[in-house]
Amino acid sequence: MAIVSKEELLSAGGTNLGTSDWLQVDQERINQFADVTLDHQFIHIDPVAAAKTPFGGTVAHGFLSLSLLPFLMKDLTLVPDNVVMGVNYGFNSLRFLSPVPVNSKVRANVSVKEVVEKKPGQYLITYAVALEIEGVEKPALVAEWLTMIFTG
Repeated sequence: MAIVSKEELLSAGGTNLGTSDWLQVDQERINQFADVTLDHQFIHIDPVAAAKTPFGGTVAHGFLSLSLLPFLMKDLTLVPDNVVMGVNYGFNSLRFLSPVPVNSKVRANVSVKEVVEKKPGQYLITYAVALEIEGVEKPALVAEWLTMIFTG
């Protein structure tokens, strides 16, 4: 997280904020996500059955991959110096492009697409995010993620 002035925030469009550290997506994490979401499709939790698919093994849920973004982006966001709170505002777009095989490592590559002051002290930030998979050319997902920041 980078603390910036209002002026720096408003002029941040087009800024690449970098990449996060790698995070391994192991079978335990996939199984726990399956339990929490009640999504026990075999491709995620049954290594024997999943080995017979074109993926060759289990893969992470797309929504598990998406849910890792807040953690991966925690050090790659902009925050005005007088922030009160920030809230998830949704997505302009989201595409799942590549499966995340079990035991893969993923990281977030983050840029600021746009910052708009919607009301005095309220800033809508559009982040362009790619969730990269180590050793894979095509990212797991790409998204335009919206965050609303409230200042005091």
